[in-house]
Amino acid sequence: MESPDFSRILLNDLPAHFLLEVVCRTIIMFIVILITLRTSGKRGIKQLSVFELVLIIGLGSAAGDPMFYEDVGILPAFTVFGVVILMYILVTRLTDRVKWAEELLEGKPSHIIRDGRLLYKEFEKSNLSKDELFSELRLVNVEHLGQVKMAVIETSGEISMLFFDDDEVKPGLPIFPDMAHILLMGDSETAVCDQCGYLSQASNRNSCPECKGEKWCKPQSNRRIG
Repeated sequence: MESPDFSRILLNDLPAHFLLEVVCRTIIMFIVILITLRTSGKRGIKQLSVFELVLIIGLGSAAGDPMFYEDVGILPAFTVFGVVILMYILVTRLTDRVKWAEELLEGKPSHIIRDGRLLYKEFEKSNLSKDELFSELRLVNVEHLGQVKMAVIETSGEISMLFFDDDEVKPGLPIFPDMAHILLMGDSETAVCDQCGYLSQASNRNSCPECKGEKWCKPQSNRRIG
């Protein structure tokens, strides 16, 4: 049995001084990436649109190969950078002027909460779970959906929220894990749907008219703090 060829494994039969070249290539491409992103005014990763994410991936791919592949030159990578940035400028100008192009490439905001209730059909179209949504709400001191006037999933994936004033807070679905949802069996009490937060005072609560949920719980109506 032959022993492993560590020279081939570690350097792929390249001369050891190529490591110094890798260092130089990496420094050059790092500076190019930094200047490119700084010039194009990139925002935080969470704020990136789908097209901007494609831009980042394209630049990363163009920058990675010249860093350590001996047979890949730096000038072709510069060419790729130029084309990607040119495409970015052209598409950005197109989306600024043509509405349908903007919606096609970046999507459009989606309302998921209105007047203290989860818009269940719209919410199902998003790639967001209830746990993720409720976690976002808890981070801004929301205890129940009745405190939220409106929530919108932006094209960046962030959630924008408007809150009711203290005197306008509605009874709403509790969203903290330790707030046990008390299921209601009686017909006289006000209740909220355990799935979407639909508020009901009707006697018939077999199923929610909005989301067809069949569990009802006791709402909260305390004001938002903070």
